[in-house]
Amino acid sequence: MPILNKLFSWWMKKRIHQIELFLKYPQEVQNEWFNELINSAQDTEFGMKYGFADIKNGNDFKEQVPVQSYNDLKPYVDRIMKGEQNLLWPTEIKWFAKSSGTTSNRSKFIPVSKEALEECHYKGGKDMLSIYCSHTEDSEVFTGRTLMMGGSSQTIDPDNNTYHGDLSSIIIKNLPFWAEIRRTPDRQTALMEDFEEKLEKMAEICSKENVTSISGVPSWNLILINKILEKYQKTDIKEIWPNLEVFFHGGVAFTPYKPQFEAIISGKMNYLETYNASEGFFGIEDPDHPGELILMLDYGIYYEFIPMSEWDKEHPRTVGLEEVQLETNYALLISTNAGLWRYKIGDTIQFTSIDPFRVKVSGRTKHFMNAFGEEVIIDNAEQALKHACLKTGAVIEEYTAAPVYLTNKEAGRHEWLIEFKKEPDSFEEFGVEMDNRLREINSDYDAKRKGNMALEFPLIHKMPRGSFYNWMKSRDKLGGQNKVPRLSNSREYLEAILRLNEVEVR
Repeated sequence: MPILNKLFSWWMKKRIHQIELFLKYPQEVQNEWFNELINSAQDTEFGMKYGFADIKNGNDFKEQVPVQSYNDLKPYVDRIMKGEQNLLWPTEIKWFAKSSGTTSNRSKFIPVSKEALEECHYKGGKDMLSIYCSHTEDSEVFTGRTLMMGGSSQTIDPDNNTYHGDLSSIIIKNLPFWAEIRRTPDRQTALMEDFEEKLEKMAEICSKENVTSISGVPSWNLILINKILEKYQKTDIKEIWPNLEVFFHGGVAFTPYKPQFEAIISGKMNYLETYNASEGFFGIEDPDHPGELILMLDYGIYYEFIPMSEWDKEHPRTVGLEEVQLETNYALLISTNAGLWRYKIGDTIQFTSIDPFRVKVSGRTKHFMNAFGEEVIIDNAEQALKHACLKTGAVIEEYTAAPVYLTNKEAGRHEWLIEFKKEPDSFEEFGVEMDNRLREINSDYDAKRKGNMALEFPLIHKMPRGSFYNWMKSRDKLGGQNKVPRLSNSREYLEAILRLNEVEVR
């Protein structure tokens, strides 16, 4: 095993030189991929419609191809799912990643090509390990197994051999040999449809393995680890997996979950964030700059960025890497080797460095509160809650928030539903600290809070344990890439959770 660990580590570190190249020459690498994508797709139906053969540069691309939403691409996707090909991308597409649908009740089916799997998702997984190993000289991660909790997949059309499912299920079904032999549990268990049955089976199987790393969404892995601890009446997962050394996490902000992991994992433990979605693999945390993600520029993705002032426009102005500014919110716009063209994925990012390009995920274009001009984004909420927890000793399990709209009878305010793993020493102080921190970091929020002119002090509910889990279960949204929506201008989610837990809805 030590020899195998050294061999795998050496193999992974070989990639570091290529990563250093795109960090050094970002524009050149992006231009190469731009030309590769346009040339590859010029004879597709989409490419011919928008004159890809005549596109010579990024400006031509912007002028000839409008920004696309999922609804714009859906007619093409529907036809591909029925077996038609060469519509968005020239090679065969038979896999479709079903999105979690947190911003819409209607699921989205994102095409996944062979190139996207190999040159983007699997390359991202390999680079994640490469970056980790190059910064962790004493790593023995390859002496054991990686725990991966998959979603489920279904056949769309057996005649056309097309399938849809959670991205993790597509990845697990097509894993390269070097990754498959290191994974636990077995494929059949990982892809079980019933989440609660899967939890029981995984707890039984994985507890007997030498797990050295975990990869996936924090919320669902936390539930699994707690299930194993409960099963064996332990309080520290290192008693089950003594060689566990790293958690590769993504999908949701890690800030609310980290104290919960630290409470059940003793000793040295490493954490590395990834930024990936059904549409692609975009970033990996730079261990030298914790909390900042290296924007991966050679994964078959061409990037554009929409300034916040342009988000809601039908034809938004976009900027390229050469024009981005630090600490500014941009909506991510991508063109990919799976046939997504100038596609809005709904995420917002901020650049933390432009030499090299590093980012942090700041939220979602539809997940914010701006009922009174306060423009509170997820990053603001995470910072404020983290501060309040540190000041009051609290640990948060889950949360969501929405506005209480101004009426003739009462002023507007924000309403928060918070499920605590550990309650604050003082609930009143928690609210004060959260509100004060929001005022410090968001001048628009502060202006609306002055004198309670537009926003009164936030209303915070202490939710019963299991409130969010039960709500997700009621929506058939357990496991996979499903996540609790954090902020919304609509009260739909918040009121549904309150009703389910028999709390009076305002």
